[in-house]
Amino acid sequence: MNRELLEIVEALAHEKNVDESIVLSALESAIASAVKKADFPGTDVDIQVRVDPETGEQKVWRQWLVVPDDQGLQAPDREILQWEAQEDYSDQGEMNVGDYVKEELKDVKVTGRRFATDAKQVILQKLREAERNQLLNEFLQQYKNLKIVTGQVKRMDRGDAIIEIGRVDARLPRSEMIPAENLRIGDRVRAYLLKVDPTSRQQQITLSRTCNEFLIELFKQVVPEIDEGLLEIKGAVRDPGERAKLAVQVKDKRIDPLGTCIGVRGCRVQSVSQELYGERVDIIQWSDQPAEYVMSALQPAAVSSIIVHEDEKLMEVITDSENLGKAIGANGQNVRLASELTGWDIKIMDDEEAAEKREAEQGRLKQELVNKLDIDDEVAQVLLDNGIETLEEIAYLPEEELMSLGLFEEEDLQELRSRARTGLITQAIEAKEVLKQMDKALLELEGMDEELASKLGLRGIKTLDDLADLSTGELVDLTGLDEERAAQIIMKAREHWG
Repeated sequence: MNRELLEIVEALAHEKNVDESIVLSALESAIASAVKKADFPGTDVDIQVRVDPETGEQKVWRQWLVVPDDQGLQAPDREILQWEAQEDYSDQGEMNVGDYVKEELKDVKVTGRRFATDAKQVILQKLREAERNQLLNEFLQQYKNLKIVTGQVKRMDRGDAIIEIGRVDARLPRSEMIPAENLRIGDRVRAYLLKVDPTSRQQQITLSRTCNEFLIELFKQVVPEIDEGLLEIKGAVRDPGERAKLAVQVKDKRIDPLGTCIGVRGCRVQSVSQELYGERVDIIQWSDQPAEYVMSALQPAAVSSIIVHEDEKLMEVITDSENLGKAIGANGQNVRLASELTGWDIKIMDDEEAAEKREAEQGRLKQELVNKLDIDDEVAQVLLDNGIETLEEIAYLPEEELMSLGLFEEEDLQELRSRARTGLITQAIEAKEVLKQMDKALLELEGMDEELASKLGLRGIKTLDDLADLSTGELVDLTGLDEERAAQIIMKAREHWG
């Protein structure tokens, strides 16, 4: 009987093209399962089996895991307390937590039709797993340097496509397909190798046609200058099947980065676009200057000017009415993709809206100068017209720079600077005192900082409810924030209302 078992193991290993040790392991699992069902029905005992690969002789034992005395038994059929193990099984040596107590089972009989049926199921399952893992390893070896694979649609499974690639099947989920495409059985498909999960009982390989990496790898295939190190792809964003933006940096100034990616008569970018179901791809020249990068990312729109708010990671982009629609794009697509690509929040304004905002800002700044310096509107306006907008500039800009403007006599300028410094000191003291009086929850609100909190406190906004009662426009007027950030802060403040 033992020799016959080994002959069966050898035959199965040869038939399934797997190692004999895998078949032997499957046989051991089958015997353990049979012993468990025959001798310990309805329990969760831990049965172990070893079959000698030379003789076919079987050794069967039951084992218990040694657990701490103070833990108690979580799985009574499989565990034993340490004190009990030391008392009852001292012949097996010192028993430490994590060791196993073993009890050999003799005269075990695992024959008959039921054993044969159960053993066959267990062995076939183990062999299927082994075959699947072997095929996966062959696939990974074959495609270890590739990130794009090509296969054929074998079948559809609840909207997902099962793609046959050589001897393995991969899954292309519906969520990873380009929305407008309609794959059919037999279609040839190229996709990005998104994930490999050897533990999966279904398809171990997951593909994607919508990820940004697929776009990048397609361009690497059609633009040899990338592999040659003459160009580098710095980033990519997509609305799959509709529009994408790809940022490239030139490494060799003798070549044109945009023209190189586009190709002669657009052949390179068109080949990528066709693969992506007509997706339009904008090639953007990357820049380490954020404003320049944002201007490029908003193409094909022309930008008049940009105001950078470094602390808020925000750019206000001003364009004329003709380019406004292009800059925003259909349903905000162009500005959204540009924002994702550059990592900056982008607010688009036309010339008229920018002028209105600037006028409102100038009015606020002028009133602050009038109040803080005790000067009239005309003097304040002259300061603003010459680029002097804050107390800090008046107090600390070099005197000769201010005198060069020709606005003041030296004596008048000294008086003005003295008032500005006094105003800054008073402002700092007031801000510190106000912060002490403010609600802690308001100070810790997401998006709040000390400067903003001081502005709010000085204007009587000292609790979350005070802030939540404001409209977006009122907060903008009080603090000079842009509308988007003001709206976000107010919404955060209102969250506690439930």
